[in-house]
This record gives sequence, structure tokens and C-alpha cells, in this order.
Amino acid sequence: MNPRMRPLRCVIVDDNPHFIVTATNLLEREGIFVVGSTTTSAEALDCVERLRPDVTLIDVDLGGDSGFDVVDQIHQCASPGATRALILISAHAEADTAEMVAASPAVGFLPKLVLSAAAIRELLGGG
Repeated sequence: MNPRMRPLRCVIVDDNPHFIVTATNLLEREGIFVVGSTTTSAEALDCVERLRPDVTLIDVDLGGDSGFDVVDQIHQCASPGATRALILISAHAEADTAEMVAASPAVGFLPKLVLSAAAIRELLGGG
């Protein structure tokens, strides 16, 4: 890892516990600290408020809930500085949600298949 790059702190919001474990292992090997996770939209805002991550990864499809609603809720209700960047993730193709992602307060979208520290940093403008 580039010594000038500050490690990012991340929260994952996804209804699949297996994905959370897999993503956590991958991201931590690549230098992103996963400081917390939740499997429910109901706990997402509290998790972000409590842990104050640099980036929050939010699944588009949270079982019966919408990740877009969670992004809106965090964006509108979180205290200043609680999170800097919201990124939507999904197993579905980006084209399926591109317009909704563009209209949301999320900084962007990453397909789960390409999720990596490099992809997150690129989306955040840090190369």
C-alpha cells in the first residue's frame, strides 16, 4: 500500500452474511478496515452514526428493503461527518440501476464481482 494513502474505514450494509464475511476478508487484505457491518436497513443509520466510516457500501437489494432508501436515509439523517461516501453495490449489472444511482446521493456504484480496495479508491477519486 502506498504509504501516503490513508487507510479507509468502511461499513458494509448487506442482507447476506456470507457476502459480508467474504467482502470483509478481501477488503482488509487490500488495506481497507471494515469497522462494522449490518444485515438490516433498520440498523444501517445507527451503525454509520456510531462508527463514522469513511465509506459505506450498501447493497441495492436488502431483502424486502431498498438500498436506495437506506442511502437517502443516511444522507438526510446522519450527523455531519458520520460518513463521507456512500457506494451502492449489487450482484446485478450496473446498467440495471444506472439512472437510480445517478439520481441518488451515492458517489457511485460497484458490481460485487469487481469489489476491491482499488475499485473503491478509484470511485472516490483516489486512484
